[in-house]
Amino acid sequence: MKVESFVKALGADFYTGVPDSQLKALCNYLMDTYGIDPKHHVIAANEGNCAALAAGYHLATGKVPVVYMQNSGEGNIINPVASLLNDKVYAIPVIFVIGWRGEPGIHDEPQHIYQGEVTVKLLDDMDIKSFVIGKETTEEELAAAMADFREVLATGKDVAFVIRKGALTDAPSVKYSNENTMVREEIIRHIVAASGTDPIVSTTGKASRELFEIREANGQGHGYDFLTVGSMGHSSSIALGVAINKPDLKVWCVDGDGAVLMHMGSMAVLGANKPSNMVHVVINNSAHETVGGMPTVAGSIDLVGIAKACGYPYAVSVDSFEALDKELADAKKRDSLSLIEVKCSIGARDDLGRPTTTALENKQNFMKYLSGC
Repeated sequence: MKVESFVKALGADFYTGVPDSQLKALCNYLMDTYGIDPKHHVIAANEGNCAALAAGYHLATGKVPVVYMQNSGEGNIINPVASLLNDKVYAIPVIFVIGWRGEPGIHDEPQHIYQGEVTVKLLDDMDIKSFVIGKETTEEELAAAMADFREVLATGKDVAFVIRKGALTDAPSVKYSNENTMVREEIIRHIVAASGTDPIVSTTGKASRELFEIREANGQGHGYDFLTVGSMGHSSSIALGVAINKPDLKVWCVDGDGAVLMHMGSMAVLGANKPSNMVHVVINNSAHETVGGMPTVAGSIDLVGIAKACGYPYAVSVDSFEALDKELADAKKRDSLSLIEVKCSIGARDDLGRPTTTALENKQNFMKYLSGC
């Protein structure tokens, strides 16, 4: 189905969401049509944030907003759906558009398998009526579903379109870029060199894939690294848990700007606990690159200032490899929590692979390494 036909059927003029590769056609359409425009299109920090923003839009206009997300974001909307939007509370109607990663019978990455199995069930449990759109769905079927949905929305309930892989087509081409010159894979290569045999917790997406391939190219094992392939935004908290319980080890977190924004409260917890043996590296390309490159707000905020306000004893931003190497070396020696923001370009190798070990093997190898330290 053409994405333009899908958007016209929804009949909405406000969209907010967290980008998803399954919804790249929709994301590109919205960026081409609106860009980032607070009146029509906002890319928010996390999916719960989107639900609340949508509620505010409805309160101010009386109209029905659209919230888009990957199905992994369902967990983030459960609270606002149940205690804010639900018809037993404020009865705020919202149309959710959800990319179905890990659909049963469709090969996908391990972090999507269980989420894919429970995607529709979670919607049912939240009393959200859903309609699945696939490649074979016709515009007539969509129109009929939307007519049914409008009756549901009129009662103050929420509805959801669950989008199968490849269901939305004919999106405009949108190029995402920034003015930074440092390449993420090379940044991670420098972190690996500086960290030596210290444990690394890496964030969701291409960063973990690149870290895995760098270890392969170096002929190293993978026991040093915990690759956080799911649970976006939680890598720094995982690293904090490791750092607290392994005080004699230097623990590194390789994070991304989208992940930091998604659960920024973790920075306050880190700053309050001040683990002296932890280095928090935030690779900031101001983009949700792994799912297509759509922008985050990280290019217009002061991450260093935020870290210092949260209590990080040391925080710095770098935009050259010379400065990065100096800060990595200093952080390794420093006996206090450090944050290093690294300004990064958008882009990755076309032939970038995926980890060849399972998530369970990754956990076991990492725990085995830590147990010997």
